[in-house]
Amino acid sequence: MTKSGRNAQVAGGGFAGLTAATALAQRGWDVTLHEKAPDLRAFGAGIVLWNNSLRVVEALGLLDQLESRSMVSPFYETRIHNETVSREDFDGLPWRNMTRQDLHDVLAEGAKAAGVNIRVDSEVVSADPEGSLTLADGTVVEADLVIGADGVTSKVRDSIGFEQERTKSRDGITRLIVPRNKHLLGPGDWDNVIDFWNFEPRVLRVLYVPCDDERLYLALMSPADDPEGSAVPINLDVWVENFPHLEPVLIPAAKAEGRYDRYQTNLLSNWTAGRVALIGDSAHAMCPALAQGAGTAMSNAYTVAVAATQSSTEGLSDALVEWEKAERGITDRCQARSAYFAETRSMSKGNQFTQEMLETALYNPTVQSV
Repeated sequence: MTKSGRNAQVAGGGFAGLTAATALAQRGWDVTLHEKAPDLRAFGAGIVLWNNSLRVVEALGLLDQLESRSMVSPFYETRIHNETVSREDFDGLPWRNMTRQDLHDVLAEGAKAAGVNIRVDSEVVSADPEGSLTLADGTVVEADLVIGADGVTSKVRDSIGFEQERTKSRDGITRLIVPRNKHLLGPGDWDNVIDFWNFEPRVLRVLYVPCDDERLYLALMSPADDPEGSAVPINLDVWVENFPHLEPVLIPAAKAEGRYDRYQTNLLSNWTAGRVALIGDSAHAMCPALAQGAGTAMSNAYTVAVAATQSSTEGLSDALVEWEKAERGITDRCQARSAYFAETRSMSKGNQFTQEMLETALYNPTVQSV
């Protein structure tokens, strides 16, 4: 590839940061990615990717690698008290299940292949809209473009002073990867993603997501004010009492490491300041009801790389403003819908993935690629 002579500095080595860094490097930018941890790794357990993020992975040339480390479920099934209320197949809309680590590994391999300079143990403590990052050791690095992809506690965002509104839901979740133990679960469609809801004797939810033949992603939802439901390690007696049919996978879940996180929504007044653009949870952390936190992060990471490349260096600040205008609406609507579903728990009714709710999933962010 031909180098453009332009430099980008990316804070954060998660899905958003890796996607932006790779897309920029593939377009000729000299890219350095800063990750504060001692190595690149994914936080969390499993994930569902929809069409929007899968099109990004495809545009980065990584879809074959991802498909070999993931699976497609026949249906998204919703149950209340173990009675099926809906089975949705999304009319052929692409979607895949996988572990977060497998997705992260594919993106990290792609970034390295594109020539991204990945620096671990490199903590960003602040940023300047004029185009620089300051690291924890005092080093200041200059850039034509700064990407803040450093998560919900973003120091890029907070050091510049972006205005934001944070809200937390009454519910939260513990995410775990456990053995599938499909042979122990008995008869049933155990290749489906199954959304189990219980409202009696207490509110609890299990999202069952098979990632491959051997591994299962379990997302265990409980109200934050239920100390037994939100306990980590999980309280096996409580979960088996409510979901006895899942005992073969709950037993290993009780031995797995994890943490309980309250659902959170961060709404920013804007995503850009000068030569700085925020993406992912630093810009629009959302509840996981529509499984689009990573999807919107990767979509916006890809499109900001396209917008920056199409712009001149002198016009970059204005180009970032226009990028936000183009992408913000669909992300804001997804964030608001996710918050609504988290607050009302209405995903339990089933058949909630209407065309309106699938707006983000249906979106193809790569149609403007260069």
